[in-house]
Amino acid sequence: QVQLVESGGGLVQAGGSLRLSCAASGLTFSGNAMGWFRQAPGKERAFVAAISRSGTSTYYLDSVKGRFTISRDNAKNTVYLQMNSLKPEDTAVYHCAATVSRFFSNTVYTSVKEYTTWGQGTQVTVSS
Repeated sequence: QVQLVESGGGLVQAGGSLRLSCAASGLTFSGNAMGWFRQAPGKERAFVAAISRSGTSTYYLDSVKGRFTISRDNAKNTVYLQMNSLKPEDTAVYHCAATVSRFFSNTVYTSVKEYTTWGQGTQVTVSS
């Protein structure tokens, strides 16, 4: 059974940091590009960050560049999202996602529609 399980969310004051983790099972992790998305109440799920299956390429939403860092450990089947200098507008449920990357090992994917496997999400709340 393919499964993605997020952890590390919580309540933090503005300016604080959190590190999200996403543990994958039931899939060939090193063959999947990974992404983080977030969904605020009343809004659609939106792209945050992506990493290629090799880990050599990353891509970020403009508003999180310089504050968030996506990384992966293929030996642990885990992808991470380090979030620093958090702002109230970062408040959302954060989901990780996986998609098989068959061609170039440095391809990243930024669209919800490109991902086939999703985690349940972890809540991040940033207070002002």
